[in-house]
Amino acid sequence: MKMPEVPSFPPFQNFDAGFHLLPEMAKRKQLEIQFIGEDEEGTSCTVTHSTVSASGRFLRNKRRVNARNTRQQGMLNSKQFSDCFEKIWKIFPDNQRASFTYLDCLWFSWYMDELFKEKVLVWISRKHIFTKKYVFVPILHWRHWNLLIFCNFDKPLQSKTQTTCMLLLDSMQKSGPRRLEPTIRKFLLDVYEAEKRPVTKQAISKIPLLIPKVPQQRNGEDCGRFVLYFISLFMESAPKNFSTTGGYPYFMKEDWFAPQDFDCFCKSFKLCS
Repeated sequence: MKMPEVPSFPPFQNFDAGFHLLPEMAKRKQLEIQFIGEDEEGTSCTVTHSTVSASGRFLRNKRRVNARNTRQQGMLNSKQFSDCFEKIWKIFPDNQRASFTYLDCLWFSWYMDELFKEKVLVWISRKHIFTKKYVFVPILHWRHWNLLIFCNFDKPLQSKTQTTCMLLLDSMQKSGPRRLEPTIRKFLLDVYEAEKRPVTKQAISKIPLLIPKVPQQRNGEDCGRFVLYFISLFMESAPKNFSTTGGYPYFMKEDWFAPQDFDCFCKSFKLCS
């Protein structure tokens, strides 16, 4: 896609995915551009908001906040979420992390935007996520955080020894997490195709999408904090041989953790709302 012709623009580097043009008020005579690009290694992405004044001056302000989805007061934005996740990830030793991988907390959101979908699938394909037993996919949609976990995708979908499934953890189940299912299945199919793995739409449709009854948040702001705590506890307790036989793994229940344990977690990571 070609850049729009705007006078006095300096050359762009490493930002080749796509962009939005958002005109400011006429009296300010400014133009704001939002676009996604790669870092020097070609594997990461950033959201950049750049303002061009009437004089042609180019101002660049990099940040990882998805402005459309994180304006709710007290709710974690993407930068806060990512910073805390990195701290949690580093707590676990290498041998324990070996069974896990994860996607950037905004990739699923960007995937749902046709402008960025193809680029996001390229980034995901480079991670080879299906070589891991567990894949964390944070979802930020409708101003609400959910956690999707792919389980046992390192084995053939028809494996008789291990159950391939997806878990969708939602701390506000009254919001109706099942409505994400069509998008999740399309996302999974697209990831398979991006990695050039043979799979059919019918095979994807047969993979169970399970929604455990996990502890629920007590306000409208803590969904991101709950997702981070879900990740931390899942990494602590996930079995080496995951199976849904006889129900979910023993630790995923409505009383998985007490409210005071969640509060302690938030305080320890300075996530208090």
